[in-house]
Amino acid sequence: MIDVIVAGGGPTGMMLAGELRLHGVHVVVLEKDTEPTKVVRSLGLHARSVEVMDQRGLLERFLAVGTRHPVGGFFAGITKPAPDRLDTAHPYTLGIPQPITDRLLTEHAVELGAEIRRGCEVVGLNQDDDGVTVELADGTQLRARYLVGCDGGRSTVRKLLGVDFAGEPSKVDTLLGEMELTASPETVTAVNTEVRKTQIRFGAGHLGNGLYRVVVPADGVAEDRAVPPTLEEVKKQLMATAGTDFGVHSPRWLSRFGDATRLAERYRTGRVLLAGDAAHIHPPMGGQGLNLGVQDAFNLGWKLAAEVDGWAPEGLLDTYEVERRPVAADVLDNTRAQMLLASLDPNAQAVRRLLTELMDFDEVNRHVIEKIIAIGIRYDFGDGHELLGKRLRDVTLKRGRLYELTRGGRGLLLDQTGRLSVAGWADRVDHVVDVSEELDVPAVLLRPDGHVAWAGEDQQELLGHLPRWFGAAAG
Repeated sequence: MIDVIVAGGGPTGMMLAGELRLHGVHVVVLEKDTEPTKVVRSLGLHARSVEVMDQRGLLERFLAVGTRHPVGGFFAGITKPAPDRLDTAHPYTLGIPQPITDRLLTEHAVELGAEIRRGCEVVGLNQDDDGVTVELADGTQLRARYLVGCDGGRSTVRKLLGVDFAGEPSKVDTLLGEMELTASPETVTAVNTEVRKTQIRFGAGHLGNGLYRVVVPADGVAEDRAVPPTLEEVKKQLMATAGTDFGVHSPRWLSRFGDATRLAERYRTGRVLLAGDAAHIHPPMGGQGLNLGVQDAFNLGWKLAAEVDGWAPEGLLDTYEVERRPVAADVLDNTRAQMLLASLDPNAQAVRRLLTELMDFDEVNRHVIEKIIAIGIRYDFGDGHELLGKRLRDVTLKRGRLYELTRGGRGLLLDQTGRLSVAGWADRVDHVVDVSEELDVPAVLLRPDGHVAWAGEDQQELLGHLPRWFGAAAG
């Protein structure tokens, strides 16, 4: 029997596969497409996702093919400088097309031993107390202890489970594609500058070698968004929006997306879980979608592995929904707000002007930026130290960096006192005695996802927190 089947080979599915393989879990990823997509829906990684890659030793691969951009202008296109001293060692956005992100995460999962099966479409499932039987389109069946649906906004797994996907349907569509232009770069820049004063769902960005990424509002909402637009449709909408079609030709690919906003009623049904777009969809404002899914996988992976390995404390797997569903709900809210602020309605524009003024205050700007780049997230672990529930930024230690110690996806006790112990949990938690001038607390216990599970210096207190996240001590 397979330990975990992951339905969907996008960034969420591949991130999850890699996380599970760190713990030796037998993972099979089922992807219905026979080849990786060339469509570039996401353009980069925000700070928290960059941290995630650093925590798993992947960042150098991403930096080698990405471009660092300043943090700012994420919220409804309102351009403000980044706040000073953001609480991260990576205060930038890493520009990187989604197909490259997909490739790097796939390579990582395969290196760790994940099995990837392309051309395998899930069409049925049946679960019992011992596992899940998955039926494929070719009539074959697979059996696993758990199934995770990472199969996108039209998730088959979610539909088979009958999980409600409440929210709002698309009210507006946007056309997207990569194509060549005959217009001069000066003309493109001038038109972009003028049109984007009022229409932020528009743009023609140069990708190099004469290729441009073109975004333009569609004329109405498509009945089937999976059907790509034609080049003539793109030209027509460019003329209607900008007064020119830039002489677009030779498209590499064309696509369309909407602003539907929906959240799964629940993330877990027995032995089947949902992650990424299968659990939540929202407008792409702020570039949060791929990042949200990757961070779902980062939260879920170690917990599901603990269940498979048999040491998970009661209720650990349920904390995935408890922690991640509110995060998704917050993203849905902020993208709803951004779509409203992108409207040409005079009332919406009045609110936009007011928010633009308010973001001149550092506290407001910082709050909005931290929300988008996801470094302001704090899970509710109850009362305790101010760090409790927060992810800990990378800090410099006397003998290296904190994130260099998190590569294996295990728990970590960073002990500046040298007096503490994780005896009984050493098979799940690393104990590192080191000091950092950047850490003003005697010791911190980190979960495998880097969130602070305890902070202090009392051994008895520590012993009270270890079982909550890491199960019973070994005999």
